[in-house]
Amino acid sequence: MFYKAVKRFLDIFFSIFLLIILLPIMLLTALAIKIDSRGPVLFRQERLGYHKKVFRMIKFRSMQVNTEKTGSGVYSGKNDPRVTRVGRIIRATSIDELPQLINILRGEMSFIGPRPPLTYHPWPIEQYTEEQLRMFDVRPGLSGWAQVNGRKHVEWNERIRLNVWYVDHLSFWLDVKVFLLTIKCTFTGSDNENVGQTVIDAPQTMTEN
Repeated sequence: MFYKAVKRFLDIFFSIFLLIILLPIMLLTALAIKIDSRGPVLFRQERLGYHKKVFRMIKFRSMQVNTEKTGSGVYSGKNDPRVTRVGRIIRATSIDELPQLINILRGEMSFIGPRPPLTYHPWPIEQYTEEQLRMFDVRPGLSGWAQVNGRKHVEWNERIRLNVWYVDHLSFWLDVKVFLLTIKCTFTGSDNENVGQTVIDAPQTMTEN
C-alpha cells in the first residue's frame, strides 16, 4: 500500500524534528524525575508490536520503581499512590509518552496506530483470535482510533475491534482525524484515568491437544 510507505517517511521526518524541538522539555522532565524520586528516568516495558514482534516501549518513569505488579497491578487509577508527584503532571499532559519518539524513529512504532498491548495483558498472544491478530498488521502508535473513542474507559475486546477497524480503513485522512482528536483529548484530559477492570473475558480460541 502506497500510504504505508508515505506514513513511514512522515514518521521518520517528524520524529527527528520533534526530538530536536522538544529536547529542552525532555531534559527538564528528566531532571524533575531524578530530583523527585529514586530510580531511573526512563521506564522500558515489553510490548507487542508490528507483526506480533516484542519490543521495548520507552516512557518517562511516572511511578515509584518496582510497583507495576503491586497495588492495582497494570491498572493505574485516580490518586494511585504509586504515581510520583512529577508523574502525575507528566501523565496528565502526556509528556511521559515523549520518549516513544525514539521507538518511532527506530521503526518500532508510528505516530498513529493501535496502542501496543503488554505481552501478557489483556491476554497472551496465543489467546487472540485470528480477527484480533490483524491489529498487528500495522505499526503500533502513540495514539490510535481506540484512544480517541473512549481510551481507558473501553473494554479490551472493544478496543481491539476498534484497532482492527483502523487497520481496515487506514488512510492519510483517518490519521489526520485521529491526530486532531488526540490533541482535543490531551487538552481536555478526557478518558485519561482507568475507571476499573477493562478486561471482561479473553476470547475463546481453538487449541490443539
